[in-house]
Parts: sequence; C-alpha cells; structure tokens
Amino acid sequence: MTSQNIYILAIESSCDDTAAAVMLNGKILSNIVASQKIHEEYGGVVPELASRAHQQNIVPVVDQALKKANISKSQLSAIAFTRGPGLMGSLLVGTSFAKSLAFGLDIPLIDVNHMQAHILAHFIEEDDFKKPPFPFLAMTISGGHTQIVKVESYFDMDVIGETIDDAVGEAFDKSGKLLGLGYPAGPEIDRRAKLGNPKAFAFTKPKVTGLNFSFSGLKTAILYFVQKQVKLNPNFIEEHLNDICASIQYTIIGILIDKLKLATKQTGIKHIAIGGGVSANSGIRQALKDGEQKFGWTTYVPKFEYTTDNAAMIAIVGHLKFLEGNYAAHNVMASSRLKI
Repeated sequence: MTSQNIYILAIESSCDDTAAAVMLNGKILSNIVASQKIHEEYGGVVPELASRAHQQNIVPVVDQALKKANISKSQLSAIAFTRGPGLMGSLLVGTSFAKSLAFGLDIPLIDVNHMQAHILAHFIEEDDFKKPPFPFLAMTISGGHTQIVKVESYFDMDVIGETIDDAVGEAFDKSGKLLGLGYPAGPEIDRRAKLGNPKAFAFTKPKVTGLNFSFSGLKTAILYFVQKQVKLNPNFIEEHLNDICASIQYTIIGILIDKLKLATKQTGIKHIAIGGGVSANSGIRQALKDGEQKFGWTTYVPKFEYTTDNAAMIAIVGHLKFLEGNYAAHNVMASSRLKI
C-alpha cells in the first residue's frame, strides 16, 4: 500500500441506476444513486429510456458525489467505470463520460467488470463487516444474473454454475407480474412472504444437473397453478396472496441453497459470500445464516447499499486495480456481454 492518498471516482451505469462514488484508500466517502422510476409503468426496464435517463443524470450525480466527499476533481487519482455486462446504451453513457473525464484530467482510466464488482464489494472497508478469506464461493444473484463463482483471489475467479435461462430476479419479477404486483416485484414478494405460510402451496423445483440453475420452468408452473386456481375461485389470488408469495419465495430459496450445498461438497469450500440486488432478500439472508448451523458454512453478506447496483462496488475494484497499475487504454469499448 502506497502512503499516498488514493482517491477513486467510480461510475456505474449498467442498467437503470445512474451511480457515482468516491473512495479514499478503500473507504467510501460518498455513494450516490439516481434511480429511474419511469420503468415501473412498463413492468420492466426499457433500454432506450434507460440510456436517455443516464444522460440526464450522470453529470449531477457525479457532481453530488464529489461534493459529498468534499474533494475537487483535481484530487482524483483515477476514474473507474463499469465496462460491462449490461445494457449497451446505458454502458456507453458511463463509458464515454469516464473516458472524457479521465482524458481531461490526465489521470488513469480503469475498466470494471460489473459481476466482479458485486463479489469484491465485500472488500470495501466497513466497520463490523468481515471479509471472506480466499478461496471462497460467491453467489451473485440479481435481475439479470445468477452465478456461483469460485474466487481464488481478487481477479482470479471461475464461474462454476450459472442460469441457463431466467435469472433469479426475473423469477421473482415475472411471478409477481402474474399476481398483479408492481415492478420490481421482488421486494413486495419478500414483504408478503413474511406474512404467509411458505408450505401452503408446493411448486416443483426444476431438475438441472450440476451447478447450473433454471427458473423458466418454475415461472411456467406458477402460471398454470394460478390460472387453474383462479378458474375455480376468481378471488383466489386476493384471498391467498401472502401464502402464494411465501410459497414462491420458499421454492426459489430452496433452489439456491441446494446448489450451494452441492458447490460446497464439490469444492470443499465452506466460506460463502453473496452479492447482487436479490441478496437484499430477507429470506435468502436468513437461509444463509441457517446454513451456518446446518452445514458448517461461514457466510458473508455485504452492507445493504452495496448489494443493489451502486458505484461503491465499482470503486473498490478500481482501487484494487490502481494498486496493481492495471489501467485501461483510452480506446476501451463497453461490452454488454462481458464475462468474468
């Protein structure tokens, strides 16, 4: 570690949140997120609207991040940005802004893999939050991704399992749409699940060999179940909504935990870290804590604001890459399907 202060400005624009953060020597000074409410009326993210909103939000968000951190642009050591994966139009806004600012300030530019950032968010300096030791297993669960990753070091990661169709966040949102819940439906299903009986209705878990996931079949099973019950009783959803939500969440959590059990058995690794927006789900967090007692796991859950898409997680990757002198060329391009 150099004795010189390292200030990283990080920019995240992979989907529908415009975010900027300032980090000093691994600690967050500011973490600003501008959410886009316009997508709610469409029941999902509209890529063109997302990229337009990023163009409107990025300057004020970066300005606010710098002001909250109480630093000037001249103090910055480097600019880190999300290169991918994500929506191409959204990524281009953040990439172009970061490249221009770094060029104008004549400081290093650092490209960041969004999925690596979800995992490395665990290494942000925070009081009362323990960091996972290497090697560990990371389960990244979000609206667009579901992966189990074997993490040997900061930048030595191997995806050992991933979804072959829908991500876990899509399973929550699409199930919620069938039930007439708003977008995103995950938080509402989580809230109602606490009030319902998780074993009220049984949904079959998809049979996928190995460590890969599948959620499209579960969504179809829920659709057929709801259609059948509503035909018998038009008020079925309204009368049983909490129980339905609890049963859906119970099934999804069961799928995730079963795969983690298999992953720990195959790798012999019992340190498990989670990340991504769906890791904010209270049922998943509780199931992981229960796994410590049942299976001898040691689990790691990041601070709540570092789970959903945010720039703090981009900043920590930028900080770690800065220490290694791992900079990007100024002709670096965004990549919507960037792999770990």
